[in-house]
Amino acid sequence: MELFKLPHTTIVNRVIPKNAFDSYTTAKQKKLFTELIARITWTHKLSPDTINLEAKDIKEIQVFKIELKVKQEIQTVLDIIDKSIPYNIIFVVEHDTMIYISTSSKHPHPINEDNAVIDWTFRTDWLLPSQNKYTLQLKKSIDAIYHDFCVQLSEKYSMSNKTLKDLIAFNKEVDALVKEITKLKSEIAGCNQFKNKVDLNLKLKAKEEKLQSLLSENE
Repeated sequence: MELFKLPHTTIVNRVIPKNAFDSYTTAKQKKLFTELIARITWTHKLSPDTINLEAKDIKEIQVFKIELKVKQEIQTVLDIIDKSIPYNIIFVVEHDTMIYISTSSKHPHPINEDNAVIDWTFRTDWLLPSQNKYTLQLKKSIDAIYHDFCVQLSEKYSMSNKTLKDLIAFNKEVDALVKEITKLKSEIAGCNQFKNKVDLNLKLKAKEEKLQSLLSENE
């Protein structure tokens, strides 16, 4: 399955053994690799030597296909793979006729250079390959390709004029507000004291207004 229609020069098609990540996993995580994953294939490599574009902060983009034994989100497994490889990875997770796409912006660990730190994960819902509208635009630079792809995965918001750093900050702020709102709603549902419930409702309203304002600015 060629999802992104990338040039022949980028093709790798190398199967990665699941035990290649053993040194990064606990016994429980190693079990996840065995139980959930059928095969890991490094399908493409986007770098200055494969597409003749310069690279600055992002030196290389790799595309990995992850074939699953069962249809399940595997973010824990993807994080392990991501942290063990210094380059940005676009994962195409596949089960039967369905896929989802995931990629994480990351930076080197300040102490352990063998472990990357994930800043934010951008991902799609499950979809059919024929429904895929996400593309890798091979223009300007490796950095520009990755930035544009992350913007596409944040399709609900008009963020094309934002830097990748701004895009990550925006997503983190939205995520934090959604979690706070969910928590407040749960507290309100379990609160029996009128005064406390009023206070919680005021806090909830303020958080919902802040979230709406944030989203409206980027529609």
